[in-house]
Amino acid sequence: MDAPEPENTPFAAVSAQTSKLGRLYQSYLDKSTPYTTYRWISTAVLLALFFVRIIVAQGWYIVCYSLGIYLLNLFLAFLQPKIDPSLTQDEGLEDGDAGSSLPTKKDEEFRPFIRRLPEFKFWHSGTRAIAISFFCTWFSIFNVPVFWPVLVVYFLILFSLTMRRQIQHMIKYRYVPFSFGKAKYNQRSGH
Repeated sequence: MDAPEPENTPFAAVSAQTSKLGRLYQSYLDKSTPYTTYRWISTAVLLALFFVRIIVAQGWYIVCYSLGIYLLNLFLAFLQPKIDPSLTQDEGLEDGDAGSSLPTKKDEEFRPFIRRLPEFKFWHSGTRAIAISFFCTWFSIFNVPVFWPVLVVYFLILFSLTMRRQIQHMIKYRYVPFSFGKAKYNQRSGH
């Protein structure tokens, strides 16, 4: 009878519901993990709805531009290796952490490509950003008047310069972040 009763404060109730919703959200994320194609199709549909909203409403170009910059940043992190070979060579760390760098010569041992941003986190962050941007288009406070052709030209210039630099980096350090086009070997039983 002397045991303290659990607190029934409003904060505890809200915290319990938030925790329950967080677990439910995480369970849906965990269930969606193996369905890569369907996840990306749903993200493309959400992005198309966002673009339709921007075109129909004739506004919220800053929100669209911000989303484009954020998605470009995510895509670049997706393309880059976890350990940047240019940093390890510049800092002289090549011998210090031999297991985490990419091979740069033909006689070096093969090490798999590990992304700086894994595919699932790329999808999750991108989808969440698109949903937040779509939500922002329903509030006039985010509709900042701007001359949108300037934003489009600036984004295209930024995209082309950034991708050119990334492709040069990929060529210089000889890594391909995609699995298509690579040699595939058949596994033999008993080996």
